[in-house]
Amino acid sequence: MAEMFLDRFKALVPRYLDDKWTPAEGYSRSELAELLADSELPDRTKLPLILEELYLALGQCEEILEAYHFIFDPDELVTEEGYLLFLEDEEERWVWGVETADLNIPDPMIHRRNNDRHEWTAEGATVSEFLFYLLEFSFEED
Repeated sequence: MAEMFLDRFKALVPRYLDDKWTPAEGYSRSELAELLADSELPDRTKLPLILEELYLALGQCEEILEAYHFIFDPDELVTEEGYLLFLEDEEERWVWGVETADLNIPDPMIHRRNNDRHEWTAEGATVSEFLFYLLEFSFEED
């Protein structure tokens, strides 16, 4: 499948960190496969393209992936309540994920769970729309 988001993710390093992107920011395909094999995901779970390319471009860039919200490391990914969970806020009040039925969609819709009530709400955006907005908000200058 053609790359859709890889270059946009790579461009976040110079934009937000004022540094040049290097391959060390992300994982190789083989590293990503090994980490996913170490996760609690069911065998043969395929990530949506948006998440795969996020990890390939920025998987080891903590300055971006842990800016006010925490994007899970690939080996920390889990499925719960019919969702693949991949993002959590600082206070662990909310977690975001995509429906496991939508994992074959390159850029699926994102949903948010209230961790106290275990209630899911659609965010009304795709994963890419949400992530790029979240990062822009997180790095916005005061």
